[in-house]
Amino acid sequence: MQAVTVTAEGGEGGFWATAAPIIPHPLEFFFGLACFAILYYIVAKMVVPRLEQIYAERTAAIEGGMNKAVEAQAQAQAALEQYQAQLVDARAEASRIREDAKAQGAQIIAEMREQAAAEAARITETAHKQIEAERQQAVVSLRNDVGRISTDLASRIVGESLHEETRQKGIVERFLAELESGDVVREKVGTPTSSEGDA
Repeated sequence: MQAVTVTAEGGEGGFWATAAPIIPHPLEFFFGLACFAILYYIVAKMVVPRLEQIYAERTAAIEGGMNKAVEAQAQAQAALEQYQAQLVDARAEASRIREDAKAQGAQIIAEMREQAAAEAARITETAHKQIEAERQQAVVSLRNDVGRISTDLASRIVGESLHEETRQKGIVERFLAELESGDVVREKVGTPTSSEGDA
């Protein structure tokens, strides 16, 4: 390998050109250094603080968002717990209302049954009273009819008038009393006639 050397003919900077080709010229070096210092100053004084401010704002926004998210999650958890508690209370209230409704329904049914039984008893009692009254009326009517018919028959048999009021009443009452006691029937059924005894 051969070293390549560049020589400049005449002019200034021959040493710099021949001795160190990668080392910049002193004027360029100082000019570049001055530009770098100015640029560094501008970046350090204007750009970096702005970037730091934006970074701080972004960090605060992210942390605030995270804090808000944590608070929102806590509020959501509290709301969920409150909702679940209200749901449990509502279910217990609904169960209590159902039990109350069942109890009231049973009580209403029992009251209606009692009312129906009382109404049936009243209707039955009224019917019994009405039947008893109609029976009494039929008995009175039957007594009058039997008395009148028996008096007519007796009058025809005896041949004299038995239509006197006091006489008729006594005979009819006596006959009906004997009929009710069963003496007439026993006499007719139980006592044999003389012809039956002879036979």
